[in-house]
Amino acid sequence: MPEQPDPDFLERRKNAFQAYYENMPLRRTARPRGIDMQLYRRLQWGGLINFHMLDTRQYRDDQACGDGVKPNCDARLEPTRSITGEEQERWLLDGLRRSRARWDVLGQQVFFSQIDLTPGVNQGYNMDAWDGYKANRDRIAEGLGKTRNGVVLTGDVHRHWAAETKSDYTDPTSPGLATEFVTTSITSGGDGNDDANAGVLAENPHVKFYKNRRGYIRTRFTTDELRADYRILPYVRQPGGEVTTAASFVVADRDRSLHPA
Repeated sequence: MPEQPDPDFLERRKNAFQAYYENMPLRRTARPRGIDMQLYRRLQWGGLINFHMLDTRQYRDDQACGDGVKPNCDARLEPTRSITGEEQERWLLDGLRRSRARWDVLGQQVFFSQIDLTPGVNQGYNMDAWDGYKANRDRIAEGLGKTRNGVVLTGDVHRHWAAETKSDYTDPTSPGLATEFVTTSITSGGDGNDDANAGVLAENPHVKFYKNRRGYIRTRFTTDELRADYRILPYVRQPGGEVTTAASFVVADRDRSLHPA
């Protein structure tokens, strides 16, 4: 938002927040206060899981380098750039530091791990995702790496992906800090196809799976492991598509890597 936003925009924002609150199953803590609405929160599932639910839209700096997929640029590396805002980042890192749960899970909106989307010698990153806010991501990834088991659950890109969040993506032997599971859409994007996207996978050895089909991810957390099943449909434009499992991965307790199941 600009420093002095248009008053008409602020009025639309206030009305939109109120309509959203009245029509969605939100907690009372999310009740709007004028033009402000806090959506990030924390959920505890006994001693097994702490869910840290983020808001990466409301507090972020404008996308770097003109938005979209762009070649590597200095602006995305600026240490003060943030997709969470300072207050939410402090809240998250404090929660990760204090957590005694077996699993700490980020529920959030856009691709967290680095993903080079340009095959070949050049690099291209999505400035709308965490790649456009590298320093902010590095601090949070470090916080995840200090928990017993760090996991990121992501949406946004209408594709299935599985990745290992690294401390150094230029070094294939760099230790993992967390595992990331990116779910596809239920229907958006149509039926999809069997595009293997081999070029992008080759550019990103920490990415272990990709599938351009509609579906969802089924996760199961126990004290010993996390299992993620990538469920897909052959088509969604007509009824009758049979749900199958395209791939499954297991993450063992205290192991920050993906293992095919």
